[in-house]
Amino acid sequence: MIRTLSLAATLVAGTAAMAAADITIHDAYARSATPVAKSGAAFMVIENDGSEADRLIGVASEAAAVVELHTHAQDDTGMMLMRPVEGGLEIPADGSHALQRGGDHVMFMGLTEGWENGDTIPVTLTFERAGDVQVDIVVDRDRQPAQDGGHGAMQGMDTAPTN
Repeated sequence: MIRTLSLAATLVAGTAAMAAADITIHDAYARSATPVAKSGAAFMVIENDGSEADRLIGVASEAAAVVELHTHAQDDTGMMLMRPVEGGLEIPADGSHALQRGGDHVMFMGLTEGWENGDTIPVTLTFERAGDVQVDIVVDRDRQPAQDGGHGAMQGMDTAPTN
């Protein structure tokens, strides 16, 4: 019986490792308004090269007291508000999802210390299938949203190849 449980655990761990290999993080950066700000945010493109969709369901970092997935949503009056994401963010099979300013992003509240340009923020992204993915995100407070197809143009939308 112990041998069977060990084999099952090995298979589950192997499946998670294979799924983690399908997830890659590109163009990650973090920023805060000033070096003494109490909150900050991180942005990136998450790519899924796998044949099945995955879901980013959590995020953790020792850089802040609270770290959450957030998005911007319009309320009944037309005002844009930042809100925590419920249920995670889907990363489509053979596609990507952009976390960007004005859209989905990682929110850090209660920073443990100020962020200076060039600092590195260790973050753990937790995926439904791929499990935990570690990423070191460099602080770039001077970066502006791209106007020509980068983070600023994608508006947090999923992208997948069209056939």
